[in-house]
Amino acid sequence: MATPEASLYGEAVLLLAGAVVAAPLFKRIGLGTVLGYIAAGILIGPVARLIADGEEILHIAELGVVFLLFLIGLELKPSRLWALRRDIFGLGLSQVMLTGFIISLLLLIFLPPAAAVIAGFGLALSSTAFGMQILEDTGDTNRRYGQRAFSILLFQDIAIAPLLVLATFLAPYGAEDARSPLLSILLAVGTVAALIVAGRYLLNPLFRIIGNTGAREVMIAAALLLVIGSGLAMQWAGLSMAMGAFIAGVLLAESRYRHELEADIEPFRGILLGLFFMAVGLSLDLTVIQNNLLLIVAAVPALLLIKGLIIFLLARVFGSTSDDAMRVASLLPQGGEFGFVLFSAAASSGIFSARTASILVAIVTISMALTPLSRRIGDWITSATLRDDDVMEEDFANAGSDVLMIGFSRFGQITAQMLLAGGVDVTVIDLSAERVTQAGKFGFRIYYGDGCRKDVLEAAGIRRAKVVLVCTHLPSITNRIVDLVSSEYPNAKIYARSWDRAHAIALRKRNVDYELRETVESALVFGRQTLHALGIEDHLAHEIEKDVRQRDEERLAIQQVEGLFAGQEKVFTSPVPEPLIEPRKRREAGDGKHDKDDGAWSAG
Repeated sequence: MATPEASLYGEAVLLLAGAVVAAPLFKRIGLGTVLGYIAAGILIGPVARLIADGEEILHIAELGVVFLLFLIGLELKPSRLWALRRDIFGLGLSQVMLTGFIISLLLLIFLPPAAAVIAGFGLALSSTAFGMQILEDTGDTNRRYGQRAFSILLFQDIAIAPLLVLATFLAPYGAEDARSPLLSILLAVGTVAALIVAGRYLLNPLFRIIGNTGAREVMIAAALLLVIGSGLAMQWAGLSMAMGAFIAGVLLAESRYRHELEADIEPFRGILLGLFFMAVGLSLDLTVIQNNLLLIVAAVPALLLIKGLIIFLLARVFGSTSDDAMRVASLLPQGGEFGFVLFSAAASSGIFSARTASILVAIVTISMALTPLSRRIGDWITSATLRDDDVMEEDFANAGSDVLMIGFSRFGQITAQMLLAGGVDVTVIDLSAERVTQAGKFGFRIYYGDGCRKDVLEAAGIRRAKVVLVCTHLPSITNRIVDLVSSEYPNAKIYARSWDRAHAIALRKRNVDYELRETVESALVFGRQTLHALGIEDHLAHEIEKDVRQRDEERLAIQQVEGLFAGQEKVFTSPVPEPLIEPRKRREAGDGKHDKDDGAWSAG
């Protein structure tokens, strides 16, 4: 007889195997990973009956939704909301309210009022996973219609929090709560106020202290504590955990540590959200679906047509062309993953039955599966090629900058000043919490994060960056970052700061677009000024500088092919040859974490 531990491990292996096989397969055939997770859950649970306790797994996996709402909150910087305010709070709000109202009215024929409202507004939500995946695959994220679609999805992401609160208040089981209505309201308001105060005065100092320790595992633990703790606080106050995590994310949207937090939470969010979708599949009642097959088959095209028509008309009202309105409508007519969240919450709180929840989940699932087809129909109807002038000109700060700088010691600081003086927006990440805090006081857009981690680079917007500047202090760190960027982002231009001649040659062999030794330019200027002091005319000093620079470049080219000790004929004759490698004393000063010249931490 299997022990409970063995059974638990066996279920975990089944779920992991299902995710590993189904998610990549469904993504490969164009249906997306969400449907892959759901299909795996259906196969493991209702079909093969290998796992029976889908509801228990669903309760644990709901943490994935909590983490997702935290990450959504991190994206909601006021500057981004303001830039998209008309589309988000105009088009997005209108779409959710009008679609939810119309579908709710239609559902009153079949469901009680509270159930019709929750089901109607749940079906009004579209799939962020599907919509954004298609936009990214087609490269249309930054086009006008892509930004309209993104704004609708963003408002829907915001709307899920109040919809979950609405589900809590409409739940018939709420009467069992011993608290009076007035006390419940006071607790909710007080908890939200406490979270806001903590976010304003406690969180950033806490993360600064943790960041100064350099212990990554403590930062991860602090991030998990923040998300789960804020969620439990809101749950205690009678609201949802997701609402608490969302508020915590919004409070940290302007934090210098937001990219590191996003990178730390993302793996947990991905795994648990995938588990959530699998648990949805595990919980499906196939008998209910089979008994209501005609209803489901009729409801899916009705949903696609109603939502598509409403989105098309609203997009036209808000100024989109007919073609753009059709593209948005054909992209977002499906139900969304947040519908699963809302239906699950409604079923567990008694707003409607598990049978109704299974029917609604089946409708959403099939509508999501038909998204590629609806998209192709929309493209066929428009039959218009997108022009270059369809690209949005606005630069949303939260999506990344044209320049991503990694490392902000003395070299990076001067470079950033040059770029900012030229009107170029720069996003900086650095692994020194002290330096991040100090630079932030001067208005630099700098965030705490490890440039050697792909997830941090993703969170910092590397896919948007036209140039990546690697300005870290240690050659080993610079080489790791260059290798990572070169392999994962082959289209990114890499400009790197090199330490000495050997490091410069190593970077050139890595095919960076540009490298510069940190001392070469200052040494040339220093030498030229010394020639001036000795009475050599200005034009002659500049010619000498130019000649030395050219010889040095030619020698580097030779050394790159023949080795570090080649190219001696390019060096001016002198009693003491130019050192090929930095003196030992300076190398040893660099292997710690402090640059004695200016007190800058060298790890970048």
